[in-house]
Amino acid sequence: MDLLPPPLRSLDDFLLGSARFAVPDVRDLDRWNNRIINNLLYYQSNYLVSALGLLVLVGYFQPFQLLVGATVVTLLFLGFVWVAENRAPVRRFRRNHPTISVLAILLASYLFMSVLGGVAVFLFGIAFPVLMVLVHASVRLRSLKNKLENKLESIGLKRTPMGLLLEALGQEQEMRLEENGRYEEQIIV
Repeated sequence: MDLLPPPLRSLDDFLLGSARFAVPDVRDLDRWNNRIINNLLYYQSNYLVSALGLLVLVGYFQPFQLLVGATVVTLLFLGFVWVAENRAPVRRFRRNHPTISVLAILLASYLFMSVLGGVAVFLFGIAFPVLMVLVHASVRLRSLKNKLENKLESIGLKRTPMGLLLEALGQEQEMRLEENGRYEEQIIV
């Protein structure tokens, strides 16, 4: 199946008029995780444009430090994915503790960058866009169109860059048969 970049969602759908936001129920972590993953898949083009805009802004003021920071995070992420694919205990840890895995990558990047002296550039150029995306994905309620697009991704009719990234982090979606005979989407954590 070909990799298909999703369309850029309208500003009205992403942030303004028709957008609905609510604080997630932190007591129901499965539902919160499901909301985040589905919003990451649906709004991935908007998140990419927003993060790139912040990166360009920070890169304008500190280009070398931003480049070093981006290189460090990319290498640590790729190293983590490689180790997780080739070592069963790390793969199990990634599946069982995805939040800790992402935080470990960011913490290792932060520690390495502090040695290099680019902590502020890392925080504003790389970690802030990630935080912005996660906050939006956490509080944005899903629409019917969002749910339909996510179903197409989960059953494999569409493959997107965010879907591949989530798989690399151990956050695949799969369909499971419920007791009443319906298929329901389940996020594998």
